[in-house]
Amino acid sequence: MDASTSSAERGKRYLLFIAGMGGLLYGIDVGIIAGALPYLESTATVAWKLSTQQLSFIVAAVLLGSVLSSLFAGALADAIGRRWAMVLAGALFTVSIPMIALSDGYTPLLLGRLLQGISGGLIGVVVPLYLAESLPAAQRGRGAALFQLMLTIGLVGAAVIGLSQAQNVDAATQAAAALAPLDRAAAVFAAQDHAWRTIFWLCLAPGLVFTLGSLALKESPRWLALRGQGKIDQPIAKLAVGRDSLASRRYVLPFLLACLVLALTQATGINSILAYVVTILNQAGLPGATANAADVALKVLNAVMTVVAVILVDRKGRKFLLKLGSGCIVVALVSAGLLFRGAESNQRDVRAAVEAQVKNGGLALRLDGAQLAALGGGEIEGKDAPQQLTVAYAYGPFTNVQSRRSDDPLLPAMTLSREDTVQKDSVIGASLRRWHLNPFADPAAARDAPLTIERAWLGPVPPEAHGWQVALAICLFVAGFAVGPGVCVWLALSELMPTRIRSNGMSIALLINQFVSTVIAAMFLPTVGFYGYSTVFFFGAAFSVLYFLTAAFLLPETKGKTLEEIEQHFVGAGSRVQPG
Repeated sequence: MDASTSSAERGKRYLLFIAGMGGLLYGIDVGIIAGALPYLESTATVAWKLSTQQLSFIVAAVLLGSVLSSLFAGALADAIGRRWAMVLAGALFTVSIPMIALSDGYTPLLLGRLLQGISGGLIGVVVPLYLAESLPAAQRGRGAALFQLMLTIGLVGAAVIGLSQAQNVDAATQAAAALAPLDRAAAVFAAQDHAWRTIFWLCLAPGLVFTLGSLALKESPRWLALRGQGKIDQPIAKLAVGRDSLASRRYVLPFLLACLVLALTQATGINSILAYVVTILNQAGLPGATANAADVALKVLNAVMTVVAVILVDRKGRKFLLKLGSGCIVVALVSAGLLFRGAESNQRDVRAAVEAQVKNGGLALRLDGAQLAALGGGEIEGKDAPQQLTVAYAYGPFTNVQSRRSDDPLLPAMTLSREDTVQKDSVIGASLRRWHLNPFADPAAARDAPLTIERAWLGPVPPEAHGWQVALAICLFVAGFAVGPGVCVWLALSELMPTRIRSNGMSIALLINQFVSTVIAAMFLPTVGFYGYSTVFFFGAAFSVLYFLTAAFLLPETKGKTLEEIEQHFVGAGSRVQPG
């Protein structure tokens, strides 16, 4: 091997390493909130009086940031190049960490999460774009699979960090057991507050590595060629600078197909399930640290199955893996939905008993023994198990959901008040409302509205065996996603788009992907509160069936084809460009 070949191989390995670090950051973006959320929820609802909807926004802020950055990611990558767009993405992630970890209220926490999302949106467009344009056809599948593999490793790392902090919190809770009630509550609160802040601090290092490492990358050869700064093959040149309309078949069909695949990928509920998995397993019956351990096992499984996908993607092809993966997802989500439907059937309607405690337009109750007795806890099946109360309520058009468990060591009071539920109107919101454009509720409509208890359910927390059954169903879900959509979605994003519209087309497709993900994340907790976890799982299963049909009947196989050959698939036979 001569010196130039050796140098090219080293450059390719370095390219894959930095691209993999991008996947790692993307995985951390999605996964880090899962371990932090239970402690953030326990402390922030007490210290900052966050509502359930605000907690949902904190989870969804990463996804919303991805939506915002997806609007301009393609144009930015075209303007400054793929390399500098990657540097910017890493810098934004790095800045977000201290903003979150040092936050002392809702606004800085939300802004920090939003910055993480903007970074993730840039990474999700630019890194797959960079890989597709820089790697040969025979290695493109494995390049995208490596990005996804590092993404799953990011999820594993986030889960391990969450588990370590969960063990610290459990140790602190046990050590505080002998203290007086107020001192015990203060000690547990301090441990939980320290836990979620530490979880974010530990994510700083990979952000620095990706940012500094991207500075040493070479620019994409296709971007340089399109800017007149490098040589380009003749078939690529014809397809890149073609004069036909952007509404032609070669552009519209692959664009719409890529958008459909990316939307359906998120409609499975993958990001929300990964973000809320510790909470889901807690509700399914697994106790604190056990749920965190199961979360780690899920993330490891995700990484292992992604390795399987790396091996198979350039052998079996994209269609095979997508059909296999989406089929497993359907079975898994239906199973989880049925398990939760069975557990939710044991809940008892206590709306009348909760309504009877409403005073002066508000409600405050603590789910202790006396309160359980007042709510009729002794009359429900499984009365000896820890109980959970879920209350959905509204002040006019403003709705919210709160849940409390009788085995929570802090035993925080459930407080329903107009001040915490009705959000203040903004200048922008008021201006838009005058033009009937603001989709959000008008605070004036809730000023004098009474507190309405829309739903109140009390039931036993399911046994641990039920929690492990749900965990197994989620394992199948994660394994199916890792083998199919997890890897193939990045290939669909980068391979299906023709050269002339690739960067902007990928940006729009990822925008749709993140928009669907954001909507699902923002609606997750309220939907669970009103309709139960089973509804969420059945909803995802329905879209996963549509995903299977799309993979089976609409997607072309792209294994082993150059980007230009894939583009020719969507061109009429008489106008195809022959590869040179």
